[in-house]
Amino acid sequence: MQEILEKICDSVVNIDVKKIRALARKALEEGVPAYEVLMKGMSRGMDIVGRKYEAGEYFLTELIGAGEVMKEGLAELTPHLKGEKIRYVGKVILGTVRGDMHDIGKNIVRMLLEAAGFEVTDLGVDVPPEEFIEEFKERNANIVAMSAMLTTTMGEMRTVIDRLNKENLRKNVRVIIGGAPITHEYAQKIGADAAAKDAAHGVRICKEWMGV
Repeated sequence: MQEILEKICDSVVNIDVKKIRALARKALEEGVPAYEVLMKGMSRGMDIVGRKYEAGEYFLTELIGAGEVMKEGLAELTPHLKGEKIRYVGKVILGTVRGDMHDIGKNIVRMLLEAAGFEVTDLGVDVPPEEFIEEFKERNANIVAMSAMLTTTMGEMRTVIDRLNKENLRKNVRVIIGGAPITHEYAQKIGADAAAKDAAHGVRICKEWMGV
């Protein structure tokens, strides 16, 4: 079993989109549970890709390519995952704040979070504060993740945090923010728990919070 999982992991790391479906199919035929194929094979590979990206060994092209490998593998696994109980490591509410339509960075964060085993509710772009709050309450999420690429929309992040405080919800959730203009100092200023310098860094923080 370990051998096939290693091959699946390597196919993600090496951006080998041609082999992943056949490898996933072979693993299932050998009796490996679909969830283990996902977490111990594909997701482990994506974790390595994320670390290589942080270290400057991989670039955005490789990160996106690895995401495509994950999509192909998931297409093979999805019918089998439906019959298994998914054990998520945590729940994340994700979105680009009101007034901002940028989503490339957010989409990469979602991909990496899902690969790491998180249940992600992606609210999309131009998300008003009340939607972050309502979805957080609805999903009983562990983390609220907000993105902004424009300096003119950064203030929306403070608005969401102020709403969490006003409704006495802030103590129940971690807040991480990211985007080109976002700094650690700004996160401290508005009361966020962390600022992500890039997608891989943000996912690593979320994993640390959840103890994985």
